[in-house]
Amino acid sequence: DNDMVVIFGASALADFADVIPAAIEKAGGKVIRAGMPVDPGNLLVLGTLDGKRVIGAPGCARSPKENGFDWVLDRLIAGLDVTAGDIAGMGVGGLLMEIPSRPQPREPLPSQSAKAEPRVDIVLLAAGRSSRMGGPNKLLALFDGKPLVRRTAERALGSKAANAIVVTGHQRERVRSALSGLDITLAHNPDFADGLASSLKAGIARVAPDAAGAMIVLGDMPGISSKDLDSLIDAFRRSGGRAVVRAAHHGKRGNPVLLPRSLFAAVAQLEGDTGARHLVEAEGLDVIDVEIGQGASIDVD
Repeated sequence: DNDMVVIFGASALADFADVIPAAIEKAGGKVIRAGMPVDPGNLLVLGTLDGKRVIGAPGCARSPKENGFDWVLDRLIAGLDVTAGDIAGMGVGGLLMEIPSRPQPREPLPSQSAKAEPRVDIVLLAAGRSSRMGGPNKLLALFDGKPLVRRTAERALGSKAANAIVVTGHQRERVRSALSGLDITLAHNPDFADGLASSLKAGIARVAPDAAGAMIVLGDMPGISSKDLDSLIDAFRRSGGRAVVRAAHHGKRGNPVLLPRSLFAAVAQLEGDTGARHLVEAEGLDVIDVEIGQGASIDVD
């Protein structure tokens, strides 16, 4: 038996039709409130099922710092009722201190005006050795008459991103030649053989100081379009430049992934063939999944 149910979703709440509130209603329950005027904690869901309370936990619930999830949970554990009106009333004094991994995100970045949209740079990973594919370098394989890495870089340049940083490594000169004439920033990773982490660090190190986030794009994804990249950037900007944004296909997370600046320091500590996925879970940031179709999951192997 249990007194309540707490659900941790794979991504942040978007609206009443999202996964957690929809699941509560499909199971025969009722959604009391989706969202709350408390930050961190604004993406909480509160419902009831079979006479028991159901909480859809926001990403900040993983943090030891006080947040809106704590305000609701404390009341329920104490045996107090929590209504939609109670949650609305929490908006008075609901602007809480930020968690350490998000230092002062509400302050405008140094070179940004109050009206400026958060800047996003793209980090395009093109340093790998195509070890899974075997044989020739897949980044140099022709798609629509162009090397795959150039095709991907052109889509990055055609997006709303401010800059495209291409991380090279294996067959550096051949990859650079394939990118000849493009207005990109090259970042060579001499340690590419050490694994994915070294390329992530090399790319993040070249992101502009005033960028609010960096989108990590794999060089071998032919199904990604500039429009797809813009969809992720738009979602990131709507979050105020604070959420992690992932491409998805039928609810399954894929690539690219857009990381907020608050994760850059943690990325710099990665080692080996490790990506940033576990950092997202460990830091407890809000995550937004954006459906872009098959392009999120198709790469060349």
